[in-house]
Amino acid sequence: MVSLVQHRFPDIQGARTQKLNIAGPMGMKQILGRLAGQTAVYGTSTIVARFLNYLLLPLYTYTLTTADYGVLTEFMSYIAVLQVLLTMGLETGCFRFANKEGYEPHRVFSGALAAVSTISAVFLLLMILFGRGLADSMGYGSYWKLYVYMGVILFSDCVTAILFAKLRQENRAWRFAAFKIIKIAAEAGTNLLLFLWYPSYAAEHPGNLLSGLIPPSPDFSYPIFSILVSCVLCFLLFVPELLRLGFGTDRRTVKGLMRYSLPLMVAGLPGVINDFLDRVLFRFFNVDDSLWRSELGIYQAAVKVAVIMSLFVQMFRFAAEPFFFSGTRRKDFRQVYAAVMEYFVMFCMLIFLGVVFYLDIIQLIVGGDFRAGMGIVPVMLLAYMMMGMLFNVSMWYKLSDRPSFAIYITLAGLAVTAVINILFLPVFSYRAAAWGHFFSYLVMLLLSVLLGRRYYPIPYRWLKIGTVIVLGLLLYAVACVLPAGLPMGWSLFIKTCLLGAYLAGLYVIEKYFKTRHTIAHESKDSK
Repeated sequence: MVSLVQHRFPDIQGARTQKLNIAGPMGMKQILGRLAGQTAVYGTSTIVARFLNYLLLPLYTYTLTTADYGVLTEFMSYIAVLQVLLTMGLETGCFRFANKEGYEPHRVFSGALAAVSTISAVFLLLMILFGRGLADSMGYGSYWKLYVYMGVILFSDCVTAILFAKLRQENRAWRFAAFKIIKIAAEAGTNLLLFLWYPSYAAEHPGNLLSGLIPPSPDFSYPIFSILVSCVLCFLLFVPELLRLGFGTDRRTVKGLMRYSLPLMVAGLPGVINDFLDRVLFRFFNVDDSLWRSELGIYQAAVKVAVIMSLFVQMFRFAAEPFFFSGTRRKDFRQVYAAVMEYFVMFCMLIFLGVVFYLDIIQLIVGGDFRAGMGIVPVMLLAYMMMGMLFNVSMWYKLSDRPSFAIYITLAGLAVTAVINILFLPVFSYRAAAWGHFFSYLVMLLLSVLLGRRYYPIPYRWLKIGTVIVLGLLLYAVACVLPAGLPMGWSLFIKTCLLGAYLAGLYVIEKYFKTRHTIAHESKDSK
């Protein structure tokens, strides 16, 4: 499991660092190039990690039933929601306070580590004490150990989330990348061993060391145990860093961090809700109690196919968050942020078209029983794109120290998600979940844009951004009306031409708005 968790400062332990200075006389192209470079470094780890994990999708969907995959999805939903709650938004809080005058970066991170470690340890203890009873109440009595595994996973992952944030703050991108790759490689490798080797080994050696931890036949517990192994290994990799950092208890620092970060924790919940909590509702609002696990499994497979958009958003976020905070020292930083948004949307629409145009081929990575849900992939792709746009436009309340606004935006998104899923999930199943995902992000994006204009205006060129989006959707509409009986070769050729038309359209749009900006600037100067 990948945690959802670089302006540099001199490391107090004596490590040499090189400051990422974007406050100097750097042009727009150099700044955007620097951000692109950072995105590429973090993206390398994220791409490799997700690719290794992506390879497991055929293993899961060709081996597990749709119901088993649905149960796995339910457990992963609980883990994702709890991870956000237990980290308490402190990753972003650390970036803010490490760059804030009067606060020492070392104490900021050690204080955050102390807070996260304490609350995660309490949760682990609760799982050890009450996991069996919780499993019985949810119908998973024979799998009660999974709840203890969940506690260990969350403790390890939440502690390392702060340590990963420290690597980002110090711009130690390559170490960040290495640890991420090792972690996911361990998860993928353990999965392969369990699914492809362990059943036959368990049949020959019924009293083996793992017999008390996992069942002898493949089921949803295998991926969860693999996550456990990878998270513990990652924690061990960080032990030297953990010992150097220590657990600080500076009350002023911790109090300031918590006051700033807790609203951001609430702000982080919409993404988790759209990605995971709608899956939890399948248990309670699906029309057929006997089928909800299968429907959930089909839904999750479609989400996995669309995850390439979420992957890019995550790559961008890793590099952009410290970039945005440190970039406020530039006089033209608002123009820089506006330009970043434009290029972000351009690339997102390219990803959208690339996936939907070749979906007939891409869908082969999932088992035949799971392909019924491929119709919601375009909806999920657009939802993930809006998630990335929301991250961009939401920087206003972080930079203006108004994180409490995140609560109001989040509550609006929660309301939309809840209403759509409760009303329509019993009728439309996973299709309702996908559209709930979409409209929740749309509402939060619009609210953040409107509030940002009032409290921290940034000159986004919405006409240009809207033109790019409309262009992409029009080309997608053209692809949708192609004759159903068209040979696949011709279909792929036409869609490839449409993809080329999008790139050509971007060139035209860029030239038009550049010319328009130049004329407006010259007109202003003449006055």
